[in-house]
Amino acid sequence: MIWFWTGFFALVALLLFLDLFVLNKGAKEPTIKSAIGWTAGWVTLGLSFSGFVYLMYEQGWLGATLVHTPGGGGSDAAVMYLSAYLLELALSVDNLFVIALLFKQFRVPRRYQHRVLFWGILGAVVFRLIMLGGGAYLAHRFDWIFYVFGAYLVFQGGKLLFHDDDNPPDFEKGLVVRTLRKFGRIVDGDSNGKVRVIIDGKRAWTTVFVCLISIELADVVFALDSIPAVLSVSQETFVMVTSNIFAILGLRSLYFVLAGAMEEFKYLKIALAILLMLIGAKMFAHSWIHINHLHSLAGIAGILGIGVIASVVSARREHAKQQNEAPVDPAQPEN
Repeated sequence: MIWFWTGFFALVALLLFLDLFVLNKGAKEPTIKSAIGWTAGWVTLGLSFSGFVYLMYEQGWLGATLVHTPGGGGSDAAVMYLSAYLLELALSVDNLFVIALLFKQFRVPRRYQHRVLFWGILGAVVFRLIMLGGGAYLAHRFDWIFYVFGAYLVFQGGKLLFHDDDNPPDFEKGLVVRTLRKFGRIVDGDSNGKVRVIIDGKRAWTTVFVCLISIELADVVFALDSIPAVLSVSQETFVMVTSNIFAILGLRSLYFVLAGAMEEFKYLKIALAILLMLIGAKMFAHSWIHINHLHSLAGIAGILGIGVIASVVSARREHAKQQNEAPVDPAQPEN
């Protein structure tokens, strides 16, 4: 498997290098058109990788086998990959709401957000590798950890379901800012996207850097949900890691696609909350109830699809209602 790991991380490094230093060089504000194109590209790449996973395990390339799925072949591996990819992508969307709030709180100009998200996602890849490895180790060594993960996901799902978005936390008074102020000065304003600047001969942190650290910490918190959820789908390390990282890589462009319309996906959070609670219940009952991988994939896709469709329909009805209730200009001639 060492060659598969080497090839995968070489591919990820190449894609990140091309993204930041070749195709998106310099600070600029991404357009909706380019963001949609990048999102489509990342999603296509992520979904297409399932074909490689299928062939890899079906043909047994370099001795590849599903260690924790006895008798499983390429179809099982591909379905597990798609389930984990879709689940991680959906759960990460909720993270985008927090990122949007952080950018707003720290007043990071839109033209610098792409670079901040790049370094944030690069850090997220490292943290996810560590946490996935730790989660897989615990799951393989201690069966009782599934009950802990299951109870935690049910709790988090309920918390998300009844979370009050009208009272967001004040990040400027949070732990990150208070901690960094102990090590130096924090300055506001346009710093050309730099994390540190020199003012009056003294170095100072910028709000861009504080925002980056906050994004990294937010991803660690969200990983506490996604890692157990992915473990409920598959415990195959290669499947878990590749699906997770491909989902994370597409978040930066997806953010700019959804940045202006996140509030319209109000039912998506409800769908995510229900999904977390169901996955938690599944993990808690893993010793008594076994759900087919294909059925799990259909359930995940169905719940998320209902949430998205309900949000789109509700948003359209709300727009139509606002247009009907809009005051008529008396100077406007009637048709």
